[in-house]
Amino acid sequence: MDTEGIRQVAEKLKSSTRVVVLTGAGISQESGVPTFRGADGLWQNFRAEDLATPEAFEKDPVLVWRWYDWRRSLIQPLKPNPGHYALADLEKRIEDFTLVTQNVDGLHKAAGSKHPIEMHGSLWRVRCMQCGTDFENREVPIDIPPRCETCGGLLRPAVVWFGEALDQEILREIYRCLERAETMLVVGTSGAVQPAASFGLVAKKAGAFVVEVNRSKTPQSAFFDVSIQGKAGELLPHLVEHMTQ
Repeated sequence: MDTEGIRQVAEKLKSSTRVVVLTGAGISQESGVPTFRGADGLWQNFRAEDLATPEAFEKDPVLVWRWYDWRRSLIQPLKPNPGHYALADLEKRIEDFTLVTQNVDGLHKAAGSKHPIEMHGSLWRVRCMQCGTDFENREVPIDIPPRCETCGGLLRPAVVWFGEALDQEILREIYRCLERAETMLVVGTSGAVQPAASFGLVAKKAGAFVVEVNRSKTPQSAFFDVSIQGKAGELLPHLVEHMTQ
């Protein structure tokens, strides 16, 4: 474990009042969440990239909902890991704290994070295709296809699919936070998917001290102030612990 790196980052966090954290699939994998990409994403000979699209839903909403119901059934029993809890603890210690996640599993909220920005939506929210109502739904199994209680319209998962644009208001809020951050943690993300792959570089350009916590180096590692390799569930609790010393 990079004890010196952890100590350096802890000192930086102790003196920071504005902190942004970005999390990716890596932190959720440590709780047992499959990536749903590549081999992990194969379900009944369908790839995630074939099912998580507006076109697939329009063609066969029952098939897409069967896949999402399967995903929800896998994730429902899973629990946050120490990395999730450490970030919830860090939030309590920082005056201006923003947690941005690419994950849709809801584990940050389950760990106690108050207002995570779920930039790709949540598996536990649904949206009516007819009236636009967006609400939480934790039924597993869910009635397929699910219908809106208000208008009877078809419900869809409230997630961002391949080929869909991210919510522009959410993106503006993220960039606003990045541009004023003093310190940023980039946790468990490969740095391969835009626009999140550029968030650390945006914060760095704006003057932030940027730290990467990941199992292996990424294409952005060389541009950050500190890059620590290891599991988020092991490193982040040590980081918070060092802040109290």
